Amino acid sequence: MRRRVSILIAVVGGLLALAPAASARQTPFTTIFGIDTGPKGGLLVADAGQGIMRGRGDAARVVVPLPGVTDVDVRTKGSFWAIASDMWLYRTSGDRAIRVANLGAFERRVNPHPATTESNPFDVESLGATRALVADAAGNDVLVVNKDGRIRVVAVLPNQLVSTANAKRIAGCPNAPPDFAFVCDLPARIPAEPVATSVTRGPDGAIYIGELKGFPAPLHRSRIWRVEPGARNVHCGKSPDCRAVVHGGLTSIIDLRFHAGKVYAAQIDDKSWLALEAGSGIGGSVRACDVTTGECEAVVDGLPILTSITFRGGALWGAINALIPGVADVVPLASAGGSAAPAVSARALATLTHR
Repeated sequence: MRRRVSILIAVVGGLLALAPAASARQTPFTTIFGIDTGPKGGLLVADAGQGIMRGRGDAARVVVPLPGVTDVDVRTKGSFWAIASDMWLYRTSGDRAIRVANLGAFERRVNPHPATTESNPFDVESLGATRALVADAAGNDVLVVNKDGRIRVVAVLPNQLVSTANAKRIAGCPNAPPDFAFVCDLPARIPAEPVATSVTRGPDGAIYIGELKGFPAPLHRSRIWRVEPGARNVHCGKSPDCRAVVHGGLTSIIDLRFHAGKVYAAQIDDKSWLALEAGSGIGGSVRACDVTTGECEAVVDGLPILTSITFRGGALWGAINALIPGVADVVPLASAGGSAAPAVSARALATLTHR
């Protein structure tokens, strides 16, 4: 049996039960799927309930209304690229969002990964004023889109045979409740879809892709792929133009950022997205990975519902409690220079978001 995850729906399920008490400090955000650093160093927030916002905490305001927005990146000094749950890529002009390309229609017509014809554009990476990269979490691929709306496939990620042990543990096997009894009957290993949640361009000009890994949400099997500069229509794992540079130790990657020569991988929860959805998660984390050796080191952990990261003035910032309306926030996670020393502890983060 094969199951997949749609970030916008499946991971949100059951998370409202994790919300803090009504006395928590209210923030102006609803649900945050992406953040970025603006051209002048400010914070940009993709708030799915409102649109593209600028700032953080009580100082945040909507600059481009776009309900359903899942990510934003700087296009020029005065405009952004954005993607939304309606499966369109947008560019902005002033406070308007202008449609550029119908990503959903492309998926239905071309269907690069044969599993389904679903589309869930989740991450956008600007290549300047004329092009943008899009990671499609449901399409299991990364696309490049020109400003005139032309879409081309950059890379298609492969399924992987993985262990079902984590899903069985989360379900409580062998005594799982009736709705999850099927999990206990799964074989020891089944194919999992990659679920492309993140894309970024490295300092070497190559494209790096992070995968969440769909059901059964295995531990330590999310990979980071490197696509050669200029490569198009490659099948990762088969083509020499796309290889896994980190292929062990990461779980449920939700975002990638390069800083000081390393790629920083955000994990939505260290016990997997499925554990988060089931209420048994332990918090997300950020790992700094050397793409030459494939080795990763912990930067900060214990982060509640981490969905996105960015660097601002050398310091690492992240969206936490990101799927809980009124509690979602953007806070500093690690000190300037991106060192492994946390700027704030998990307890301090709880204070920040509950005061």
